[in-house]
Amino acid sequence: MAGLLPKGSVVKNLLQMASPGAQALHPYQPGKPASELAREIGLEPGAIVKLASNENPLGPSPLAQAAVHELLALSRYPDGAGFELRQTLAEHLQVEPAQLTLGNGSSDLLDFVTRIFVQPGDNIVVSEHAFSLYGLNATAVGAEVREAPAKDFGHDLAAMAALVDERTRLVFITNPNNPTGTWLAEDSIRAFLAQLPEHVIAILDEAYFEYVDQDGYPDGTRLLADFPRLLVTRTFSKAYGLAALRVGYGVSSTELAELLNRVRPPFNVNAAAQAAAVAAVKDQAHVQRSVSANRLGMKQLIDAFEQLGLDYLPSVGNFLCVRLDNAKTVNAALLQRGVIVRALGGYGMPEYLRISIGTEAENKRFIDMLTEVLAQGDAA
Repeated sequence: MAGLLPKGSVVKNLLQMASPGAQALHPYQPGKPASELAREIGLEPGAIVKLASNENPLGPSPLAQAAVHELLALSRYPDGAGFELRQTLAEHLQVEPAQLTLGNGSSDLLDFVTRIFVQPGDNIVVSEHAFSLYGLNATAVGAEVREAPAKDFGHDLAAMAALVDERTRLVFITNPNNPTGTWLAEDSIRAFLAQLPEHVIAILDEAYFEYVDQDGYPDGTRLLADFPRLLVTRTFSKAYGLAALRVGYGVSSTELAELLNRVRPPFNVNAAAQAAAVAAVKDQAHVQRSVSANRLGMKQLIDAFEQLGLDYLPSVGNFLCVRLDNAKTVNAALLQRGVIVRALGGYGMPEYLRISIGTEAENKRFIDMLTEVLAQGDAA
């Protein structure tokens, strides 16, 4: 038809029309879905072991599953304010409901705080080997991402503080860190927060909070009274086992929460997610079962790595990073055997694979396949 541009020209023009931040982005790459690998190598999805996305292998609480099954009003919008979920969380966390902001996963909160406080020409400060979404959000709004070198694969708070200047708007601390599993003690975090200028908002990402059992590890919500420019983010996707429903939350001062709720989209947390999350909070026994299973699975992987003579990074999350000189090739060989783990080249750790803790059987399948790959020289 006359007047139509060739497809390539249209795509080029669209790219030129986009904001500089959007032009600079590369989409976040999640762990490969089991269904995708099944199609690629000709296996049934049930034959695939996925240990790439730090999901809870026990799944959600039976109470949460029942709450979803009992949800009948599918033609009605969810409660836009999330009243029952905020009340339940407030009671559990011992905070005020007005301090809570609900998100479609905790990633929503990371987006909200960036859009509110960061403008083109501003900067954010992150740690090397930290969650990539922080930088993606900042780049999208035209900000500079300042990355402090890691210390022992964890946050070097002194190096991060040195990057803060008059254009810094946000600093991100992941505790424990993903993908490395390192953690920071309360006294270190308090000292860091105390030296931040008043124009800086700190985000303490506690997605793996429930898994940690270490002396000195802080509950971020207990820091809020002393640091009103702090946002603590958590998720139901990990220990609570509700990754498919996408529900998370932020805890902050009421003033900061009010701002976050200004940009929160209407009905951003669906009715099934709200119902399941309310039930999940009330079933802390299931959370403890999940944590106990994670502890056993962690030992299972550590024992195997030590038997194979492989170095690994100690972790307090529900995942473990193992070092392999030929990690990329080992990852490809594992995929051909139906085992999905996470390669960490995109996190500046090309010699490491991150393995989520699965069930005992899933862990064994991974260990067996890794042993086979290393023994047969498939990864040479």
